[in-house]
Amino acid sequence: MEREEALNLVNSEIKTKNLVKHCLAAEAGMKELANYFKEDTETWGLTGLLHDLDYEETKDDFSRHGIRTVEMLEGKVGEEILYAIKSHPGHTPPKSKLDIALYALDPLTGLIVASCLMHPEKKLEFLDKEFILHRFSEKRFAAGANREQIKSCERLGLSLEDFIDLALKGMQKIHEELGL
Repeated sequence: MEREEALNLVNSEIKTKNLVKHCLAAEAGMKELANYFKEDTETWGLTGLLHDLDYEETKDDFSRHGIRTVEMLEGKVGEEILYAIKSHPGHTPPKSKLDIALYALDPLTGLIVASCLMHPEKKLEFLDKEFILHRFSEKRFAAGANREQIKSCERLGLSLEDFIDLALKGMQKIHEELGL
């Protein structure tokens, strides 16, 4: 599946503007991680872009989240993408770099956006990893962003600081699309 087809699918399946932006942020973060690890940026980007394709449909039945996306995408994307999407909500254990990256990045994008909105400038270009790390340590701040899940980035051989920095750099590249 090419990116344009994937983006059209996201825009047809997801009606919530902020959820579309979350998918774009995940795509950007995954591409930055792929570059860092010298992996296929198209595969990693598609994984991030498509990972929450079923969210609106499955939000009241979390046991189906990810599973429904896999059903929609079977035969259209590679098995590695399907496995990562199924593992990001915890249905299967993340094993590969791709799986672990998506699992850890998913909640981090929300923490970065929340941090941006708390920053005096409210723009990603002015945000830095130190500001995000400070917010990360505040348990009540963006409480829905699972800190343990984010910290699983260490399984990739990345420190939390480096992981946040890479995700932020990816998101900063598309700040206009994100409206931040």
